[in-house]
Amino acid sequence: MLIFRVMGLFAVIPIALLLTVSFFVLLSLRKVEQQGLKAFGYVIAALLWLGAVLVFSAGVYTISTGRHPMMAVMQEMMRGKMQGMMTAHMPGMMQGQKQMLMKDKSKTMTPGQMMNQ
Repeated sequence: MLIFRVMGLFAVIPIALLLTVSFFVLLSLRKVEQQGLKAFGYVIAALLWLGAVLVFSAGVYTISTGRHPMMAVMQEMMRGKMQGMMTAHMPGMMQGQKQMLMKDKSKTMTPGQMMNQ
C-alpha cells in the first residue's frame, strides 16, 4: 500500500530525536570526572544508537515493501481474539459445534444450519 510506503518516511522523526539525545549524552560525558558515570553514559548512548538503527531499518523495510513489520503480528492477534469472542458469545452451542465452526473458516453457517446437522 502506498500509505505504508509514505509512513516509512516518518521514521526520520524518531531517528532524529534519538540521535539528538545521544549527542547531548555524549556532550555531557566530556565534563564528567567519574569513570562509572562515564561508562554508564556510553552504554546509554550505544542503546540510543541501537534504537535509531532499529527505527531506521523498520522505516527502510516499510518503504521498500509497502508493509509494516508488525502488520502480520497484529492481524494474527486480532484473528485469535475474534475466535475467542465467537466461542464465548455462543453459549447455546455444543462444544463439538464450536470446534467445527472454528475449524471450517471457508464456509459460513448460520446457527440454524448448524442445528440441522
